[in-house]
Amino acid sequence: MKVLVIEDNPTELKLITAVLSSGGHRVRRLTSAEEVTEEIQRHKPDLILLDLRLPGMHGLDLARLLKSQESTREIPIVAVTSDPEGFTQEAALKAGCAAYIVKPIDTRSLNDRLARTLIRPVPSLGGEDRP
Repeated sequence: MKVLVIEDNPTELKLITAVLSSGGHRVRRLTSAEEVTEEIQRHKPDLILLDLRLPGMHGLDLARLLKSQESTREIPIVAVTSDPEGFTQEAALKAGCAAYIVKPIDTRSLNDRLARTLIRPVPSLGGEDRP
């Protein structure tokens, strides 16, 4: 699976990339929302793992933008946040995200959870998620 990870924290980005790569996924990485449109045009992902707290454009705004465009609307987006009070699961789902994960990410189950989201998007991935 081709996964686009949008994460501004270098440690988190490195960890997520290592976990996904070890699961056989092809990972593209961005640290801000500014280059997303261009990246998706060049390398359309099967799934987007989106940190909701990004510099510049808010993650939920980016999700809404991607879901409003015909060329990106069908790409499942998994919202990731370390601030479940500021970025609720309900808000992420309303913005068009297929799933929601609260950090710290359970690296042991991340690959399986993303695969299930790609097959059948679900609003909650269990475990580290919060309603």
